[in-house]
Amino acid sequence: MNIRTIRAIRPGRRDRGAISTFVAITAASLVILLGIVLDLGGRLRVMEQTDALAQEAARAAGQQLDRRALLEGRYQVLPAEAQAAADAYLRPYNLTAHVEFPDPGTVVVRIDSEYHTKLLSLIRIDTLPVHGTGKAVLVHGVTEAENG
Repeated sequence: MNIRTIRAIRPGRRDRGAISTFVAITAASLVILLGIVLDLGGRLRVMEQTDALAQEAARAAGQQLDRRALLEGRYQVLPAEAQAAADAYLRPYNLTAHVEFPDPGTVVVRIDSEYHTKLLSLIRIDTLPVHGTGKAVLVHGVTEAENG
């Protein structure tokens, strides 16, 4: 062994503590990555629930038929009653519906909500937006629905 090799092996060199810095940076990065995975997974679960709630609210809204139009052979939803029915369905969940009628036989319900983060709140990301959409199409038929 020569003197350069011995100096390279000796403790007390300037790179002392380099491993500690590396471990600290890696651990912090892993915690942030874990937070992103957990919170985005939680947001995805809330998105699915919000879509399901919007679909059921659209179903409830779509049942508010105009009886006069029905007697004339037309299928039409009463807008004010549909909005009230969707809001009544969503009230226990503290959500409000945005009801739209693209045509007289279709009801679309949109819900805006948010997911409260668990680990990302450590880096001041407290909520993530969540949107849900449901659609109900009025169908008629004796034995089966129309294909559209």
